[in-house]
Amino acid sequence: MIKNKHAILMAAGVLSGLLVTTGFATQEQAARGAAEGASTKASVKVQECSEEMTEVTKKRAEEAVEEARIREEQERLQAEQAAAEEARRQELLRDQELLASLIFCEAGNQPYEGQVAVGAVVLNRVRSAAYPNSISEVIYQSGQFTPAITGWLDSVYSGGSYTQSAYQAAEDAINGSNPIGDCLYFGCGSYGIQIGDHYFH
Repeated sequence: MIKNKHAILMAAGVLSGLLVTTGFATQEQAARGAAEGASTKASVKVQECSEEMTEVTKKRAEEAVEEARIREEQERLQAEQAAAEEARRQELLRDQELLASLIFCEAGNQPYEGQVAVGAVVLNRVRSAAYPNSISEVIYQSGQFTPAITGWLDSVYSGGSYTQSAYQAAEDAINGSNPIGDCLYFGCGSYGIQIGDHYFH
């Protein structure tokens, strides 16, 4: 009876040890599983963050490219506008110098109002449907102004030998000063608006 009891106690001790060992093993496995799960979640999170960063970087790069394109287009348009404005300024300057040369040749010895009036005749012709639509074309139209026919005009223009008074009269005429209304002609006749030695009609 005592032997059996002793055997039972030993068996119970072994069984208890097995249960404790099994419990530890189960806890270790659970801990290992939890750690692996946490590691997997962390890896997924890192991957998600990496993908988000890649998208952000890509978006910023695309925005930078678009901003650069817009800036380049604006700079191109500004350069074209500046070039067009400079070309227009140069054209106006040439027109004013050519008109000043004609005024000097035709009315250099006339009062200032008469000089402006000659310029106004040219501008009236530019606006008229019966004549060319630019200052140079009006001045050089065949058979219209004697200085253009004889070459005197070209000599004055190329040498810049017109007077300051003629240059100012040309500027005023271009800017709209007009003492002769719609007159398209002038000369030494006897009818029309007289200014100095010229009659405008």
